[in-house]
Amino acid sequence: MFGSRFAYWQVFLLLFGLTCLNPGPLLAAEKAPNLDKVVAFLDQLFRSKTSISSIEMEVTTPNWERSMTMELYTAGMDKTFVRIHSPKKDKGVATLRVSAEMWNYFPKINKVMKVPPSMMMSSWMGSDFTNDDLVKETSLLEDYNAKMLPPDVLNPQVLSVELTPKANTATVWGKIVILGDKDTWIPFEEVFYDEKGQAMRVMKLLEVKKFGDKTMPSVMEIVPLNKEGHKTRIVYKSAQFDIKLPEDTFSLRNLQRQQ
Repeated sequence: MFGSRFAYWQVFLLLFGLTCLNPGPLLAAEKAPNLDKVVAFLDQLFRSKTSISSIEMEVTTPNWERSMTMELYTAGMDKTFVRIHSPKKDKGVATLRVSAEMWNYFPKINKVMKVPPSMMMSSWMGSDFTNDDLVKETSLLEDYNAKMLPPDVLNPQVLSVELTPKANTATVWGKIVILGDKDTWIPFEEVFYDEKGQAMRVMKLLEVKKFGDKTMPSVMEIVPLNKEGHKTRIVYKSAQFDIKLPEDTFSLRNLQRQQ
């Protein structure tokens, strides 16, 4: 009897001891954030009901470098307006997106050109950002299936979310993996994979700052993994959220307005 009682306590202590020493899975299950809320937060990280941002963009390649300044206006997820202020040769170039439609305006030739859906993944102004990156035609919450990846034992503070496009989503990405802070949900890295599972580009989100009531990364860096020596860096110099915008902000008339 003593032997069986001793064996029982061995098993009890082993199980209880392991649970006490390694409560991670139980606590993780209790504290796991709501996935839809996390993805919705990521969708709105650089947006709100309305926003105005002043941005600097630097494009680096092995052969040349260029920098631009611009203003970015948004309303929800459906409307975006961008106007370039410098350099002089690009001043007045503007981009407008309303729902699924997008236009570019080129003041030198005074012409508006509509961007077809097939061009949404093309480079914007020679940068490593695509048209879709800039205007966010796709919504992470509505156009992707999301799942929480298991926590990294070595980095338990990191929240990992994997996004795979739904069948009707227009994108070249097979999946996107977003790494962020477990407590704040603010991302610090996004890795984009092609349909074969090959990592194609990495976006770093750096220098978290507070703009009004919103806390977000103020720097975005994209490095395409298939283009050695290429990098695009966007810096938010200022940003205002939930402010009243002129009624014609997202109009073709405003797109062609001379500065």
